[in-house]
Amino acid sequence: MKENIHPIFNKLLKREEREDRLGQKSKVVWFTGLSGSGKSTIAEGLEKKLFQEGFFAQVLDGDNIRTGINNNLGFSLEDRRENIRRISEVSKLYLNSGIITLCSFISPTIEIRKFAKTIIGEKDFIDIYINTPLDICEARDVKGLYKKARKGEIKGFTGIDSPYEAPINPSYELKTEELSVEKSVEKIYDFIKPIVQLK
Repeated sequence: MKENIHPIFNKLLKREEREDRLGQKSKVVWFTGLSGSGKSTIAEGLEKKLFQEGFFAQVLDGDNIRTGINNNLGFSLEDRRENIRRISEVSKLYLNSGIITLCSFISPTIEIRKFAKTIIGEKDFIDIYINTPLDICEARDVKGLYKKARKGEIKGFTGIDSPYEAPINPSYELKTEELSVEKSVEKIYDFIKPIVQLK
């Protein structure tokens, strides 16, 4: 019963106090792109780079989340939306804790990313489009998912029989076709550093 819920957010430490303690501005960096585009690998590298440079960040990855908090969800449109809703709410908790949160999710539609941005807050949501052509993602196929999708063993697979809508105006677009992981991480770090740095 909602009338019995009494949040205590106003009694807790303020986000600014936590940011001051950590020496950074908290933001949610939301990586989107096809399966195999390099989202998770780049997010992992960025987390390490930020840590080395004195920042405190946490990666939230699609597969990791689906083995834990979202292990009861499938891949229907309704479940995909609920997956994003939950992770957006978790990201907001991290945000208010002063942490730089790196989210790696396909989040295939413009509407579903807008939904995430609405929960997190527009000024704190940095969307990074990992733009890797489908043929390269499919050639990598590190998880063997494209092969299964082509055989019809996986239904509703993004890029094969379910659409991916590229961001129209992302905060940052990274074309990885001719970039190493190290260079990709460096480019995104250089972009977000002024955003997360305390003045």
